[in-house]
Amino acid sequence: MPAVFSMHSLRTALAAACLVLAPQLYAQSVAFSFDDGPSLAETPRLSPQARNDAMLAALAKHKVKAALFVTAGNGAIKPEGLALARAWGQAGHVVGNHTMTHPDLDSAKVSLAQYQQEVLDCDRIIAALPGYQRWFRFTFLREGNTPDKRNGMRSFLRQQDYRNAYVTLDTSDWRLNDKLVEVLEKNPQASAADLEPIRQAYLAHLRQRALAYRALAQRLQGRDIPQMLLLHHNLINALWLDDVVKQFKDMQWTIITPAQAYADPVYALNPERAAPGQSLLLSMGRSLGLSTQDLGLRLMDDGDFEIDALKQQGL
Repeated sequence: MPAVFSMHSLRTALAAACLVLAPQLYAQSVAFSFDDGPSLAETPRLSPQARNDAMLAALAKHKVKAALFVTAGNGAIKPEGLALARAWGQAGHVVGNHTMTHPDLDSAKVSLAQYQQEVLDCDRIIAALPGYQRWFRFTFLREGNTPDKRNGMRSFLRQQDYRNAYVTLDTSDWRLNDKLVEVLEKNPQASAADLEPIRQAYLAHLRQRALAYRALAQRLQGRDIPQMLLLHHNLINALWLDDVVKQFKDMQWTIITPAQAYADPVYALNPERAAPGQSLLLSMGRSLGLSTQDLGLRLMDDGDFEIDALKQQGL
């Protein structure tokens, strides 16, 4: 039977955590994961190869092992894109599945069978890569807009021996990446000083989300949980991932591997919602009847606060 989320299961998971988790994981910890890669799309400033190299270099500098969730249609369907994904596995990172073309399971135009085929098709491309694990992350973190889709995917993942690669610490790095690309396209010669407001906004956004999700975990679970951070394989992280990792270290967060994070009992929960998805923590809160206002608007605003602040600075 799949785990379901209720007050009883919350207490059970909490008790189990107290028994099985090593003491060093009680301090706040975080694991890094990246979606939608590797991308062969052209961006200002860095080529696809240079973006990939820069992200891997930042992780290696800080001795961080992460997970890359491959959307094969973004690049891995081509030899040069598959080589970028292979580099992640060769560097000791996990390579997981994020569908072929990133469809939205909440869409009425996407059937359960179509979505499952997307998973299987991606798997055929990435299964031979070093670092491959049978981990699947839902696109848009949406697990289906109907009970039939939700239950169908849960059954499919069990049958295919896939882990639901949940996210707890969701971010809107993609939104700030869009702003970065927009600014660079308008001003290709932009200097580091010109881009500094975006870098600062990005780091502030990640810090705000990290603290808010930590507080939500303490509220729902009564403890710190190992957080699974969602970022993307994009330009903003190619430029500033080193700063991101350093900020978490400066916050005294311990960076762990994705496998260590997923060993926590909280990641075995399946929140009982008609349309589950988003951060696992948000989904838990929804299962307990908490409203958007209860959970905190800035966990769901797609970076609106930071984007508005940048607009006020003329960006």
